[in-house]
Amino acid sequence: MLLLTSAMGIATGAVTVSPSQLIAILAQSAGLDFPWTYDARQEAVVIAIRLPRILLGLLIGSGLALSGATMQGLFRNPLADPGLIGISSGAALAVTAWIVLGGPLMELAGAFLSYASLPLAAFIGSIVATLIVYRLSTQNGRTIVSTMLLAGIAVNALAGAGAGFFVLLATDDQLRDIVFWSLGSLGGATWRAVLTTVPFVGLAILALPRLARSLNALLLGEAEATHLGISIEQVKRVIVVLTALAVGASVAAAGSIGFVGLVVPHLLRLMVGPKHRLVLPGSALLGATILVGADTIARTIIAPAELPIGIVTASLGAPFFLWLLLRVRHQGESGLA
Repeated sequence: MLLLTSAMGIATGAVTVSPSQLIAILAQSAGLDFPWTYDARQEAVVIAIRLPRILLGLLIGSGLALSGATMQGLFRNPLADPGLIGISSGAALAVTAWIVLGGPLMELAGAFLSYASLPLAAFIGSIVATLIVYRLSTQNGRTIVSTMLLAGIAVNALAGAGAGFFVLLATDDQLRDIVFWSLGSLGGATWRAVLTTVPFVGLAILALPRLARSLNALLLGEAEATHLGISIEQVKRVIVVLTALAVGASVAAAGSIGFVGLVVPHLLRLMVGPKHRLVLPGSALLGATILVGADTIARTIIAPAELPIGIVTASLGAPFFLWLLLRVRHQGESGLA
């Protein structure tokens, strides 16, 4: 599914690229020759625009879905997602403040700082919010998951209030920028954005699936997991740090994209069961597939305009949750009968 969706995403758009032309373009970039022909415009569109966009979508989709599955395992709650520990709200506050107050600074900054200022603000805001939640929930070297949840709710509310204050100060152009960022988009994908995102999200993609055994043990409870030889506090720290890095980098690169971290782990559990050995890598693959597919829909459904990808993911995720709610309710009624 991932390979097929990625190939369709690269080939679909205002400039059509056939499968044979796509293979020839990629082969030529790798130094190989194929007999199929293509023109320079198709090559430029694939290499400079669509390929970095697809790769960024793969990274962000994998990172968000994998982080969501891990947070659900940590909280032992299928409704948990990375936003619970303040990552997204911290990024939103920092970005809103920077858009409203950072204009004069960006005019004085160099070209690179002007380009990187908004992603950098989002990343710093997400990390700071996560550290605050972590510190509030840690006492005597022990992190209490229930306290982390409550602290996350408080920090989310406070960050939301701060963002609302800056929205009141914003001009019409600034409001448009804030709204566009909050809905998420891969429209600004470049090779630079991909290379900037890879170290943070890639580390999480490589490391989080190795915690499958620990998360399976946590499902039994912290005391039982400790008896099984799991270092609970170390696992919590690793999960919080890697999730903050992955989601923070994703939000910095593409804005706020909802429902991926919440919906994808549910879909995987319906397909493969609750074992994290399958759920974690499966979430990474399915998250990448869904986000790349959603981005293809977002940039083609109202072409030549582009729909924010957050609208597409919410439109797909909300009906799924309604179906899941009705399904659980029906099973409950059948059980009572």
